[in-house]
Amino acid sequence: MTRKEIEDRLRGLMKTASPVKVDWNSVTGQSQIATLGFDSLSILDLIYDVQQAFTLEFDAEEMTGIVTVSDLVDFLEKKMSDAG
Repeated sequence: MTRKEIEDRLRGLMKTASPVKVDWNSVTGQSQIATLGFDSLSILDLIYDVQQAFTLEFDAEEMTGIVTVSDLVDFLEKKMSDAG
């Protein structure tokens, strides 16, 4: 899966999981996940959705330090290459 495909799938998951209205056309790799309406509870829902969509298993603690959308894409790329 290419980085673009990961980004597109992640964007769709985030759009569905975000509890607030967000202008998704303005979201970039540098957008902070916290500014997209995710709080500690909704981020757990997003993590579950990501695990299901990408058929990956990981602990939420592994995501410590992930701040931006790009950070999350990097994390997923690494997890997918490790699993592959």
